[in-house]
Amino acid sequence: MNKFSIAIHGGAGTLVKGLMTPELESQYKAKLEEALESGYKVLEANGSALDAVEVSVTILENSPLFNAGKGSVFSNAGTHEMDAAIMEGKNLEAGAISLITGIKNPITLARDVMEKSDHVFLAGEGAMQFAESLHYSLEEPSYFYDEVRYKQWQGIKDSDKFQLDHSVKKDGKFGTVGAVALGMDGTIGAATSTGGMTNKKWGRVGDSPMIGAGTYANNKTCAVSCTGSGEFFIRGVVAYDVSCLMEYKGMSLEEAANEVIHNRVKAINGDGGLIAVDAQGNIALPFNTEGMYRGYKKWNGEKDVLIYK
Repeated sequence: MNKFSIAIHGGAGTLVKGLMTPELESQYKAKLEEALESGYKVLEANGSALDAVEVSVTILENSPLFNAGKGSVFSNAGTHEMDAAIMEGKNLEAGAISLITGIKNPITLARDVMEKSDHVFLAGEGAMQFAESLHYSLEEPSYFYDEVRYKQWQGIKDSDKFQLDHSVKKDGKFGTVGAVALGMDGTIGAATSTGGMTNKKWGRVGDSPMIGAGTYANNKTCAVSCTGSGEFFIRGVVAYDVSCLMEYKGMSLEEAANEVIHNRVKAINGDGGLIAVDAQGNIALPFNTEGMYRGYKKWNGEKDVLIYK
């Protein structure tokens, strides 16, 4: 039987157990489970890794629990600026978008950039014009309004502070979402989507939409989706770094992923985690924070949905 597997994440960070109510924890786990199973069903029916990761990420984007799509955080201007990227490992095809507003599922627009334009990365107004050319309908700002996100923003909006939502020690909701998968045809894919940082200014862009930093896929090595302090993941070119250690140093997926998250990113004070899958269907889910919303399922029935270490 051809191997296939999928892993998903919903952000990493300071997930202090005492602040997570049992009700909220079960809501998060149920949504992760739904996203995981939906992507897995695609693979099981011999669907592509790209279709699987898009389906999984879309479900997480549609939930207010995560900082992507519907649950995106507020920028300094009180808007929602979303970023996303998708990549497949066979031909290294990729699509990414940044600083878009009103788009219900940014990951779908990123895929359209990959498949329906001659470009890899579109941002801001131009990305919105591209969406318009494909007749995307825009959601009202009220669709993206969430009381907890609003309060997070209100607490710091008149300051120069910004906040990675995963570093909030109080009523926290967490992050960036992503998925990686291996299809039965041996092709792997990765997808990442985020609402960025609360109170971000000046068109700040994190690692999520950057190919090689927050998202990467190459059939020779692995597919990676990252979550955490984006500035450090950009500086460490984290997603590509995992691939490089496998390709040039001969490390296994687990060795490479652990080296990058526990040593290399930490050495520059970066915190967060990643999910990765290789062409044999192996999964790695390392993080150097207190927790990471994550789940995985393999062709052999092996499966787990986890939050803490």
